[in-house]
Amino acid sequence: MRRINGTALIIAALVVTVGALAFPVWSYADRSGTGQANLNASTVATQWGPLSAADRDLLVKVRLAGLWELPAGQQAIERAPSQAIKEAGDHLIVGHTDLDRRARDVAAKLGVALPNQPTEQQQGWLRELSAASGQEYERKFANLLRNAHGKVFAAIAEVRHTTRNTLIRQLASDANQTVLDHITMLEATGMVDFDAIANEAAGKATASPSGPPAPDGNLPPAPAPAQPTGDVTVTSRPSPGAPGTVNTNRPEVPPAG
Repeated sequence: MRRINGTALIIAALVVTVGALAFPVWSYADRSGTGQANLNASTVATQWGPLSAADRDLLVKVRLAGLWELPAGQQAIERAPSQAIKEAGDHLIVGHTDLDRRARDVAAKLGVALPNQPTEQQQGWLRELSAASGQEYERKFANLLRNAHGKVFAAIAEVRHTTRNTLIRQLASDANQTVLDHITMLEATGMVDFDAIANEAAGKATASPSGPPAPDGNLPPAPAPAQPTGDVTVTSRPSPGAPGTVNTNRPEVPPAG
């Protein structure tokens, strides 16, 4: 009888131990401070789907971009010596006028408050541009705005990937096209310092680089093309045009109201 009781105690102790070890795993997603808990705590329900803090942050970012990039574009048209900078300014004005209207419409439907002036940093960029002239002005314009667009481009992609809200998803799609248009026009000026952009990003990176080894001067075997097998009928067309090209046509602005 004592042997049976001893065995039962051992089994019970093992069950308790396993349960104690397993409980944190089962309940981890619900614990305060985890990514899932933070997402749930910051998300509100809307008729267009859940609205997260990241969704709301995108709305603010789009609004702030227009508040400083639109006047920067207007200044470029008025002050820039070269036509390429003036054209980039033209795209900034048209693109952000349209995108700002879209952002304000989405924010009104979702009940999200938007700022009415740029951040201190963005106001500093505008002052920096106002204080420059000639080629210095053009270099500052191209690089300040290209860097800002590149950073918001990544933020838009992340929200477009993760949002569960249909209005935010559509705004992210629209913003993606507008920002890519502006990046293309800024790079077309020939004044963007790509080394500076790469070095700034490298300074913030923590992960080790990955990918194939550096070329050694010998051409590797040509890879086989990725294509369907057999007789397949398709009707769609590739989104990109010629390599490196972007559709920079102005977005169609629906009537207000």
